[in-house]
Amino acid sequence: MSAPMAQTRERTIQRVIKEYNRRLFGFIRGRVSNNDDAEDVLQEVWYQLSRVVDIDSIEQISAWLFRVARNTLTDRYRKKKPELLDDQTYADDEGEGFIRDLLLDDTPGPEMEYLRELFWEELMEALDELPENQREVFVWNELEGQTFQEISDRTGIKLKTLISRKRYAVAHLRERLALLYEEFLAY
Repeated sequence: MSAPMAQTRERTIQRVIKEYNRRLFGFIRGRVSNNDDAEDVLQEVWYQLSRVVDIDSIEQISAWLFRVARNTLTDRYRKKKPELLDDQTYADDEGEGFIRDLLLDDTPGPEMEYLRELFWEELMEALDELPENQREVFVWNELEGQTFQEISDRTGIKLKTLISRKRYAVAHLRERLALLYEEFLAY
């Protein structure tokens, strides 16, 4: 790699880290028991980014970063079971686990790995089907770990509106991913 290309790549990495470090840390911190673990996972994400040869080839850097973070968290959970899985799961407004229970299932084997990969592909397709305002609220809250209050403060959108948009998004995702979810549970 030539010197100018290396410098451009380095600047791109620095820009991405500056732009996403805080949100990514918040997302990770909400899924681990302490700041040290969150820092370890965050460093792994940045390490993985540094290994990408052509960063510009990543179409959605935000989605890529959060996917790497989720995969890293999943790998950590596989290696070390959480003390209470209930602490790591997500209950929606109806009290049912939905997406996070799929993501945190650490059942070993190629079939489960295939289902997890299939789930992510289907989730991304289903998210693309949503209206932009619903998709954004879902991604910000569920995938990036932002609270409704943080989103409201940043965007100026009322809390009730944000909650309603997410409810519609979750309903769509439930319907769209129902068969895959059943396969996951059957495994």
